[in-house]
Amino acid sequence: MAKTEVTQAQWRQVMGSNPSHFKGADLPVETVSWNDAVKFCEKLTEQEQKAGRLPEGYEYTLPTEAQWEYACRAGTTGDHAGNLDAMSWYSENSGSKTHPVGTKQENAWGLYDMHGNVWEWCSDWYGGYSSGNVVDPQGASSGSDRVLRGGSWFFNASSCRSALRIFDDPSYSSYILGFRPLVLQK
Repeated sequence: MAKTEVTQAQWRQVMGSNPSHFKGADLPVETVSWNDAVKFCEKLTEQEQKAGRLPEGYEYTLPTEAQWEYACRAGTTGDHAGNLDAMSWYSENSGSKTHPVGTKQENAWGLYDMHGNVWEWCSDWYGGYSSGNVVDPQGASSGSDRVLRGGSWFFNASSCRSALRIFDDPSYSSYILGFRPLVLQK
């Protein structure tokens, strides 16, 4: 999984544009829909394979909801993977804007901004959880909305909980929405 949310500089390098409301090379790209994030991952996969930096049979993709939460928690079980003020940009400390990625404390696995800054798109359709204990749960097989995780600069501390999930239409974009890819074997 990427250590940070995709930055505007990374987006511009791959996509040739910058849709973000808040401008800055090291700020997270925002105002991107789930569809936009998937296109970025597909294009990044092509570019990295052509350049010989991504082995055949691997691809960049959005994390599943389970992968995202596992990475966010980094072995913890509480609402947050550490001290929220030290780790997160949210409504009480953000000054009503995004901030450069990686400027807050990382979690125990070296991932930044898993709480706050921008909500992050996940690959899963939104649906109810299955009952009982599940190892590596799978998301809904279909639906109309995609899952978002992590909270944002615009929302309060309770919205930055590791387990909180929201959803929206895959074509929706807003200055509170971004993403981080991961590399998977196809």
